Amino acid sequence: MASTTAQPTLSFPRDTFAKLSPHPYLLAHLQPSSSASPSTRANGRSPTTFRAPHVNNGSLTHAEGSAVVRIGDTTVVCGIRGEILLASNVAGYRVDRSSTAPSSKPGYNETKELDLLVPNIELATGCSPAFMPGQPPSTLAQSLSTRVYSLLHSSGLVNGEDLKIWYQPPDLSDQDKMDVEDSESIEPEVKAFWTLYIDILFISLDGNPFDAAWAAVVSALRNVRLPKAYWDPDREMILCEDAVAVSKKLRLNGMPIAVTALVFRAKEQAPTGDNKYWVLVDPDAFEEGLCDESVTVVVDCTGGETKMLGISKAGGTVVGREQVKQMVGLAATRWAQLGPLLKG
Repeated sequence: MASTTAQPTLSFPRDTFAKLSPHPYLLAHLQPSSSASPSTRANGRSPTTFRAPHVNNGSLTHAEGSAVVRIGDTTVVCGIRGEILLASNVAGYRVDRSSTAPSSKPGYNETKELDLLVPNIELATGCSPAFMPGQPPSTLAQSLSTRVYSLLHSSGLVNGEDLKIWYQPPDLSDQDKMDVEDSESIEPEVKAFWTLYIDILFISLDGNPFDAAWAAVVSALRNVRLPKAYWDPDREMILCEDAVAVSKKLRLNGMPIAVTALVFRAKEQAPTGDNKYWVLVDPDAFEEGLCDESVTVVVDCTGGETKMLGISKAGGTVVGREQVKQMVGLAATRWAQLGPLLKG
């Protein structure tokens, strides 16, 4: 009697399966064969679970403020350097508080008009296999810089008054002949501004770069200490005090947090004709390559009330009012988790 030998089955390791068929691989996790099994992502998280954040403030001693933020395997270093811009170098700027000055007009954003906040993002070689040495700035780096710049001004995070360097001219007139109205007419003058160069460096990138970059910016801004600067009329220049005790922190308007989610859709249509989908918050690099719709909400829960400061959406037609409402609730949960870490 001839004996039969069992043929070996063809199987692949998980990593190989993920590379050969990434969409079916993620779909198999989100839509398990057993209804009793929960819907999980390939990284083991549920669709609404964030990665654990780690924040370290004041890591760079040579910067006015700095922070290192790690979310999963995405790590960002943010350093803020302050430079002085003389008001005399700004064309047409009025140094006094006159009602005819441009800064007195409603809606005038002096911080934006004078470019006092300058973010720059660099994706370092080695942060991801997609970025090679010697290449020009990538489209991702430029778009992230634009988004950070836009959110800095739309949220009004930095108080523009903290960036002004004032000077009170002395009263050189005869006090006996000077009336009260003349004494009140001597107004303080703006002699210079602080320009903050916000440098953001990715040393490791595993998805969701904007949320990590923005968290690093907020944490670094909260860590900023600007030296006391004053105008010396004898030398006609701005001088700074070396003592840390007289330096000042920035007065930030709240603490906005950005939360990004992607929409993963099954390719097969359900019998009802509805295309099944999952909203995945805090996506990693593997999930980003499989989704064509993304949405980012910015919330601030300072004071116990959730305020939505902005929303941006790209691609797809799945996300509607209900999905945005769900994301705002998840963003409030993320704010409660990440907020205390950013405060230091």
